[in-house]
Amino acid sequence: MIHKAEKIVIITEKVILEGVVEIINEAGATGYTVVNAGGKGSRGIRTQSRAQVVDALRNVKIEVICSSLEQAEEIAEKVSAKYFKNYSGITYLEEVQILRPGKFSPK
Repeated sequence: MIHKAEKIVIITEKVILEGVVEIINEAGATGYTVVNAGGKGSRGIRTQSRAQVVDALRNVKIEVICSSLEQAEEIAEKVSAKYFKNYSGITYLEEVQILRPGKFSPK
């Protein structure tokens, strides 16, 4: 059976990844996915090529399936308040459909 859930996506600088993950964990999320990211935005072009970028200066995309909209909003608001004045980043939420909703709820 398919269930509705919320997904928060955070695209930001790798240098703050540990702090973002701490916020995610404190909010009670059961997991997250991190991938290298590149693209073009208000701060110019960010490349994914290892030869062109020092690892710490990379961008990352962090995805979290949340058990509730409130949990996703809490993560988004805390990440934005703590980091986005001094670091580049965007955050967006999506309604998604998932199998096995128990995987995304605290035990």
